[in-house]
Amino acid sequence: MITIRRATEQGIRQLSKKLLSLLEDETSQVYQDNIAKFSIPGEVVKEAFSEKALLEAATTGNSRIYLAMKDGQEIVGFAQTIHKSLDTVELDRIVVFPKYTRRGIGTRILNKAVKDAKLGGADVVVVKAGRNETHARRFYEKNGFEAVKEEVVEYPWGSKITLATYRLRLRHGRKPKANEKPAS
Repeated sequence: MITIRRATEQGIRQLSKKLLSLLEDETSQVYQDNIAKFSIPGEVVKEAFSEKALLEAATTGNSRIYLAMKDGQEIVGFAQTIHKSLDTVELDRIVVFPKYTRRGIGTRILNKAVKDAKLGGADVVVVKAGRNETHARRFYEKNGFEAVKEEVVEYPWGSKITLATYRLRLRHGRKPKANEKPAS
């Protein structure tokens, strides 16, 4: 059984260990999607997925990490959101490990993150996808996101990528009720 939940400190440690292990294998999908596809230096990705970086992100109050767990033991996917402002949450990343794709897990993780964003008072969830990431773009469109712009981004390591920004409106300007609180 697959469950979706906010990551605990222990879950974040487990996630970091799994990601760093997968990044050691240049044939793994995690390596291909996070290093090879965008020519990102391996050390940059490994730092972003380090236990220290993930724990710091989750404890600052600006970021949340969600885990998809099989039988409460194995991490089969995850997402990270960043609260950009009072009304905007960015879906920074969402990953379902290859063995578990095409089972609706990504949609379930996304729905949990969107529900929490809405309960937290956000009006909008935004996400960016590479212009050529057709699978990711279809996923967001299927889940109600609309493309709002494309821009070329130049990274410090010298590569450029065209990113499409997608937006999901949650409230259409409605103010949250005083008794609405984020889900834990």
